[in-house]
Amino acid sequence: MDAKTLIQSYFTAFNEGRTDDMLALLHDEVEHHVNEGQIRRGKALFAEFNAHMTESYRENLTDLVVFANESGDRAAAEFIVNGTYLKTDEGLPPARGQTYRLPAGSFFTLRDGKIARVTTYYNVADWTRQVSA
Repeated sequence: MDAKTLIQSYFTAFNEGRTDDMLALLHDEVEHHVNEGQIRRGKALFAEFNAHMTESYRENLTDLVVFANESGDRAAAEFIVNGTYLKTDEGLPPARGQTYRLPAGSFFTLRDGKIARVTTYYNVADWTRQVSA
């Protein structure tokens, strides 16, 4: 599968709530660089993160544009996160079912036909403003 198709498959699985399919696209030694957080290494920690996110947030990504370099070992995606804050996350404002809409981007390193690094960025201050309104 080429780089763009791999990344599009990852985001399709995300939008459809198929976290096991997302995990299948990851390299065993995946590094997950979280926005303003610690690096999580390995599929097990990525799966834990997904479980937590599924419990606390319901998100759908729209306006997805995927980019890849010519050698197919790096890719990026730009999208809009359309979400609902379901359960209060530690250190964040209380959840009351607030909705939010954020531009975001993800960057990927690809190795052996799998995603070996995921780095996602979005504006935390904007998210906080939206869910605190």
